[in-house]
Amino acid sequence: MPTVVFDLDGTLADTSGDLLAAANACFIDLGLGALLGPADKGTALKGGRAMLRLGFGRVAGFGEADVDAQYQPLLEAYAQAIDHHTFLYEGAMDAVRDLKAQGYKVAICTNKPEGLAQTLLTSLGVRHEFAAMLGADSLPIRKPDPEHLFETVRRAGGDTGRCLLVGDTATDRDTSRNAGVPSILVTFGPGDDDVRDLAPEGIISHFSELLPEVRRLIG
Repeated sequence: MPTVVFDLDGTLADTSGDLLAAANACFIDLGLGALLGPADKGTALKGGRAMLRLGFGRVAGFGEADVDAQYQPLLEAYAQAIDHHTFLYEGAMDAVRDLKAQGYKVAICTNKPEGLAQTLLTSLGVRHEFAAMLGADSLPIRKPDPEHLFETVRRAGGDTGRCLLVGDTATDRDTSRNAGVPSILVTFGPGDDDVRDLAPEGIISHFSELLPEVRRLIG
C-alpha cells in the first residue's frame, strides 16, 4: 500500500518548548541560569547536544566534555516534562485520518529516541493512529540513511516503491533524496531551514493541503 511517513518534531508537533526547558534545567542546575530562549527553537529541533553546545557557547569555561556530561541529565529532564508545552499542529491529525480513510498507510520516522517518541505520542493520545514508529535508536542507523525510512515503511505494511516523507528540515529532505522518493516539507515548523531552498517535491503551509499533494506525488 502507498505509505506516508511523517517526521515528528517540527512536523506533526511543535516540541521545541519542552526541549528548551529540558536544556535550561541542566544549565540552571549548574548555576548558569536559563541560557536558551524562544529564539532558539530551531536549535531545539537539532537535538539535545545541539542545545547544550549553543547554551555552553554563551558562557565561558565550558566545552564538549560538559555537553557529554549533561546529555543524559537533559534526556531525563525531558522525559519528566515531555508534554508541558508541546502541541500538535493545527489539522495534523485530521490529515492523518484523511490519509488512512483514502487507503494510505501512515507511520512516523523520527530522530528522537524511540522511547521518548512513544511516550510523547501516547501522552498526546495519537500513537494508535500510526501503523509504525521508528526512532533514532530503533536501528543501527538513522535519518538521513534511507534504510531508516524504508524499514519504517516495511513495518507499517507499506510499499517502499510508493512512499514519501513529510518533514521540515534538510535532514528530511536528504533522507528522501537518498531513498529516491518524494518529500513534502512544511513551512510552519520552527526549524532554521528555509524549506523552499531545499527544493522538495512538495511544500505545504497547512495540513489541509497535504492530501492533494500526496495524491499528486504517489497516487
